[in-house]
Amino acid sequence: MESPFKGKTGLRRLINAFGYSMEGLSAAYKNEDALRQELRLALILIPLAAYLGHSGMERAVMIACVFLVIIVELLNSSVEATVDRISLDHHLLAKRAKDIGSSAVLLSLLNLIVVWSLVLLPF
Repeated sequence: MESPFKGKTGLRRLINAFGYSMEGLSAAYKNEDALRQELRLALILIPLAAYLGHSGMERAVMIACVFLVIIVELLNSSVEATVDRISLDHHLLAKRAKDIGSSAVLLSLLNLIVVWSLVLLPF
């Protein structure tokens, strides 16, 4: 059964979806310290990738890794908000969900380090 809130189609749906996305980015920026830190890092790393990458492919991969960190952080923040919405009580499954989301962020950061190292360091 589909959600009763779904109803817009075509261009109106795209416009609404863009607006919801902007609201989500704004809420995450206002409420998530880690996202703000990662966006500051992105402001440094993206121009650096454009400068240091020797080819379009290198630049694209380096920038994609930066965006991946931000994307994973947004997903982690949404999991954390959902868990907190359900209950603020300490619960093993809530802790597990938050820890798994945090580990996804960690892996995306490690991925960024590995990819940038492989692109920039002579092996």
